[in-house]
Amino acid sequence: MEKENRRRIEEEKQNDTKVVTDSRSALFTLIILSSTLLAVMFSETMLLPAIPEIMRDFNIPYSTSAWIFSAYLIVAAVMTPIAGKLSDIYGSKKVLLTLLVLYVVGVVAGGFSNNITFLLASRVIQGLGMAAVPVAFSILRYSFPPEKLAMPVAVFSSAASGGSVVGLLVGASIIQNFGWHATFFAIAPLASIVTFVIARFVHSSDKPHQLETSEKNASSNRRAIRGRGSIRGRGSMIDIRGAIALSAAITSFLIALTFIENGDSFAENSTQIAGISFAASAASLTIFVFLEKRAEEPLINLRLLRHRVLLPSYIMMIVTGTTIFLVYPTIVQLVRSPQPVGFGGNAVDAAHIQLPFMVVFLVFSAATAYIISKLGKVKPTVFGGAISIAGAIGLLMFHSTGFLVSANLTIIAIGLALTTTTTWNLIVSSAPKEFMGISTGIGALLLSIGMAIGPALAGTYMQTFHTSIKGIAGSFPSPESYNMVFLTAAVLSAVSLACSLVLNRRLLKQEEKVAQ
Repeated sequence: MEKENRRRIEEEKQNDTKVVTDSRSALFTLIILSSTLLAVMFSETMLLPAIPEIMRDFNIPYSTSAWIFSAYLIVAAVMTPIAGKLSDIYGSKKVLLTLLVLYVVGVVAGGFSNNITFLLASRVIQGLGMAAVPVAFSILRYSFPPEKLAMPVAVFSSAASGGSVVGLLVGASIIQNFGWHATFFAIAPLASIVTFVIARFVHSSDKPHQLETSEKNASSNRRAIRGRGSIRGRGSMIDIRGAIALSAAITSFLIALTFIENGDSFAENSTQIAGISFAASAASLTIFVFLEKRAEEPLINLRLLRHRVLLPSYIMMIVTGTTIFLVYPTIVQLVRSPQPVGFGGNAVDAAHIQLPFMVVFLVFSAATAYIISKLGKVKPTVFGGAISIAGAIGLLMFHSTGFLVSANLTIIAIGLALTTTTTWNLIVSSAPKEFMGISTGIGALLLSIGMAIGPALAGTYMQTFHTSIKGIAGSFPSPESYNMVFLTAAVLSAVSLACSLVLNRRLLKQEEKVAQ
């Protein structure tokens, strides 16, 4: 009896030690993987203040400059679910490292850009690497139990804001002193270090699907292009036709916006081309839905779009992504445009005005896990939507000085941080267990689509409403363009608030049914 008690005590000690070790390993993995998102956002916000210089160097309009972000984000959006599927087949760590290597290659190539075509090509390669972020997030899902995911989600999300804060401060100084090409060379060593550290120290607990050993199944598991337009390998399918259709839908839509923005400066029949592009976008979207319904393993599982919690969450994700990238690049143009249509500042001035946005976004992203524990899974999105509306209206009414812009950006940052982090938590925690990875991929895809639409929409307003200044060559966004941007941000925030209220009501009804 005494021996048995001693043995049980030893086993409990070993289990306690294992729990502590696993917990430390999970936290270590969280820190390293969060650095992936930090590095990516560090790179993006370093580039943002450089847009006026790039426009001047390559002699391109606002609408074309929007593609510097849109091309990158379209590729990232489409690659996100494909990367998720590849990680299921080959393992998350292998796919993550491959994508990070591609990202480093794209960043280095961007530093050698001498025309807009080469720059956009490098951004496409970087977009492939951007899909590393949701793959890193999937590794976190395997490192933490579902009931403890709120904390790593908040930390991972706040890493984006942390990278943005550092990127703004460092990037503006680099642009001011060394030129915009140097921003790419500055990020390449950091991205390389992150890749090495992940390769050396991160261990993923997810396992790739194993090949069948029998001769009968070996031939069917070889990678091959199937008649149904998918790539099969290791018993799994990648929906290539769906990816092409989705890419065509998004790209055609943004091309249509570009032609509307530029009018006859692009071509005499710009209006007709824009109409054809809109029609092509609608047709591609219809084909995409048709293909997804028939696909064995679709790019987007349409059944999840009927989920009572996930559908409003997905809408909030795309709306929030659009709002962030609608407002954020606009502030750079407002600060750097000459007076009286702008503030006449430089890259450092733009960084200082935007800095409160990123600092507050960082703080509230990190604090959202605690807020969720106090208010519940949905209420933070209600407060977030309301605060975002207040910030957007504040920007609309008061943006005549740098202080007023910073103050209103701070308000809108609180709302967007609450909404984004809480929505991610809803997507992760509300998805059926067997669809958790797919649900996360859809959320990341829709966020990227929103981010791609945001700059294009801002460019549309700036190109449509522009003015000239006596004695200064060229044209600049007029006050009407900024008013349209901030008004649109308020409308989008209202849509997000409406979705959060619907979610809150649905969950209350669900809780009442459970109580009965």
